[in-house]
Amino acid sequence: MFAKLRPYGQSASSPIAWAPELPAHWAVRRAKSLFAKVEREPRADDGVVTCFRDGVVTLRSRRRTTGFTESLKEIGYQGIRNGDLVIHAMDAFAGAAGVSDSDGKATPVYSVCVPRGDANPHYYAAVVREMARSMWIQALSRGIRERSTDFRFDTFATQMLPVPPADEQAAIVKYLAHANARIDKAIAAKRRLIALLLESRAQAVDTLVLGREMSERAASSSPWLDSIPVGWQWRRCRTLTSFVTSGSRGWAEYYSEDGPMFLQSGNLGRQLDLKLGEVQRVALPSSMTEGLRTRVEGRDILICITGALTGNVALVPQDWDEEAYINQHVALVRPRHDVVNAEFLGYAMKSLPSQVQFRGSEYGGTKQGLGLDEVKNLEVLVPSLNEQQAIVEEIRVDTRRIDAAIVRAEREVALLAEFRACLVADVVTGQVDVRAISASLVEMDLERPAVDRPADVEDLMEMSEV
Repeated sequence: MFAKLRPYGQSASSPIAWAPELPAHWAVRRAKSLFAKVEREPRADDGVVTCFRDGVVTLRSRRRTTGFTESLKEIGYQGIRNGDLVIHAMDAFAGAAGVSDSDGKATPVYSVCVPRGDANPHYYAAVVREMARSMWIQALSRGIRERSTDFRFDTFATQMLPVPPADEQAAIVKYLAHANARIDKAIAAKRRLIALLLESRAQAVDTLVLGREMSERAASSSPWLDSIPVGWQWRRCRTLTSFVTSGSRGWAEYYSEDGPMFLQSGNLGRQLDLKLGEVQRVALPSSMTEGLRTRVEGRDILICITGALTGNVALVPQDWDEEAYINQHVALVRPRHDVVNAEFLGYAMKSLPSQVQFRGSEYGGTKQGLGLDEVKNLEVLVPSLNEQQAIVEEIRVDTRRIDAAIVRAEREVALLAEFRACLVADVVTGQVDVRAISASLVEMDLERPAVDRPADVEDLMEMSEV
């Protein structure tokens, strides 16, 4: 279904900046002539509907995640019905637009739209997501926070949109449902492989960092393990570190395009690494002194202490030379290098006993989190400094092939996602004609709820930063 795509016979120039050429027989109209904004009163039994960045709009209870910030008062909440086109005003730039598969209620930051005439909500959900992918929504931004927009209905209403005939809209929706399902299946298989590889890696690291295969053993003084290698001991994190703190609040007004890095939970990778592809930056005034205590140094350990990623750990490279600070969702731990190898301590903090302790120490009901005392009181199993260094070297050797396999699989996922995005762009803007292929496909149930579908990592990172 991908190899037989052909262009339309005739095309014409378009007044749409992000789709400058469309099939000659397609019309162009403003969104306000295609959709009307509705504001319904929520019903007493309505559950909360969430619009995710991957285009899924569903009851929160059907897509089980943690890390949401719950509203204490549902001020201005509105009713949503199955089949409504929903656009997240602040996250539309990242693709948060789709058709609801559920009845429910939602925050007033969502634009809830119903079609006028024969506009197909599923087609136009794909159109809005293409507007996001092409950066058009970002270009329209009257943003009120970094990496966000304020794409309200009044802005959407003025946008010129392609208008294929109703039967072609239906054909496009049908084709994309099949194509996306096939690509998603391939991506899911790759992600399962990555999960298995990560599990294998974690087990290999745990075996080494906990000395599980060492034969000479003694009784353990901690409930986390029955026995430990002779000569090893449980130590509180506070005895292995010189400094533990968390990041500063209230720096949003200093966000800028350049300046020092402001590291967040999303910058902490899964394998002690830092992810610096997207980094928030701040332009601090010369009078700012309180934040200096949170400046990052080489061999510091960073821990996510709030949200869905609580307990994730990253190690700052030894040769770090960037000016960087941490936000309030991250703890900074500075090891005492005379008693502990920073990389070993990072792996020890990621080990199963440490993660069990972190999870058992979380506070709060709707938003999980760790206090600095929980970080300081973490018990880790520590051998001599020389043994720590030897274990770190062994971990590097033993995980090299697994890491290479993970990189390959992640690259394949990225290529599949890129192919899907380009395919959707070509289809919704009429660069390829899918009518004949669509006619040969069976109908798919587009209203089936996304039951228990996990949120994307990006969604979780965003939720953990609110």
